[in-house]
Amino acid sequence: MPQQELSVSEDRRKRVFAIIGASSGNLVEWFDFYVYSFCAIYFAPAFFPSGNSTTQLLNTAGVFAAGFLMRPIGGWVFGRLADKRGRKTAMMTSVLMMCAGSLLIAFLPTYATIGAAAPALLLFARLLQGLSVGGEYGTSATYMSEVALKGQRGFYASFQYVTLIGGQLLAVLVLVVLQQLLSTEQLKDWGWRVPFVIGAGAAVVALYLRRSLNETSTADSRRNKDAGTLAGLMKHKRAFMTVIGFTAGGSLIFYTFTTYMQKYLVNTAGMSAKTSSAVMTGALLAYMLMQPLFGALSDKIGRRTSMIWFGALATLATVPILHALAVVTNPYAAFGLVLLALAIVSLYTSISGLIKAEMFPPEVRALGVGLSYALGNAIFGGSAEFVALKLKSIGMESTFYWYVTALCAIALIVAIRMRDPSKEGYLRHEP
Repeated sequence: MPQQELSVSEDRRKRVFAIIGASSGNLVEWFDFYVYSFCAIYFAPAFFPSGNSTTQLLNTAGVFAAGFLMRPIGGWVFGRLADKRGRKTAMMTSVLMMCAGSLLIAFLPTYATIGAAAPALLLFARLLQGLSVGGEYGTSATYMSEVALKGQRGFYASFQYVTLIGGQLLAVLVLVVLQQLLSTEQLKDWGWRVPFVIGAGAAVVALYLRRSLNETSTADSRRNKDAGTLAGLMKHKRAFMTVIGFTAGGSLIFYTFTTYMQKYLVNTAGMSAKTSSAVMTGALLAYMLMQPLFGALSDKIGRRTSMIWFGALATLATVPILHALAVVTNPYAAFGLVLLALAIVSLYTSISGLIKAEMFPPEVRALGVGLSYALGNAIFGGSAEFVALKLKSIGMESTFYWYVTALCAIALIVAIRMRDPSKEGYLRHEP
């Protein structure tokens, strides 16, 4: 009996270490990706010198959205690699690619130095990062779902979004520290480059940690004739379309209340950049801590029930919350409103990777998760800032609120119609 207890304890320890190892790379990937969004206020004039602040932000948001367009390609390339060569190989490759993109942005000359080549190279770096993140989500979600303890998969798999949000939070924290140490002129001149250097260095550390991970896919699944193929994936069309359906609303509302919200508080509510950063730092910290709680909740009530509650509450609350935030003057009130929205979003994000992984068999799991998520995320999540700023520029900002609401309503319908993973999911029979 003591030996058996020791074996169970050792198994749990190894699984927890695997979650930490995979999470470290995930955190770095998303830190590097979101640093761009949070620093855009400062470097936009360096690459797009003409126009007012809204036009400059619109241009940088367009480049941000372009990075999302590479996600489906990344989801396909890395999903195929993970299903045929292993999750570990794919995760190590993706973090290397993110490191390269961050280094390029960190040392990129401005428009004043090399003219139109500057925004073109900025776009190339974002496309490289988009390819990397497109592959990271599917492979890390698959790995963490497979390594999580049975019966507690919601809790353990939620740490994917803990580190994803942690990446955003660290990006905001680094910016807040720089705002305290440097003047606005220094930040616009060279200070915005510092976070990209930090991200590239952290990627090297993550690569080292990921080298020690054990592979979760089996040799049999990697040798399967359908492994990593689109033909094999299309045998699961319903699951594929279901993921796209709830990813559209989930990604859109997630990016609305995280990356875009900092600009929204500055550009619409009229807050200073420092106040907005402070509000979002606190909100993201609380949001990150919510994920394991909502993940554990899904272990009790079921993944499908969590998704239904997300769709219903997001449909009802989005318009009132965004209208209230548009006229908010008190930073504490802004914090409370953003936190309310993020609590609703947590019903989705805490189980986002797991519920997708449960829908696909191991031979096409990374491809199924990565590609379907990337398509919905690229089209709707990646365009969130661009659509919001474009509608604002033509005096129709409130239309964006209803756009988010409509896609969340679609997510609700998809969740109601989806198969229950606890009864039909592929992971339920895996140890």
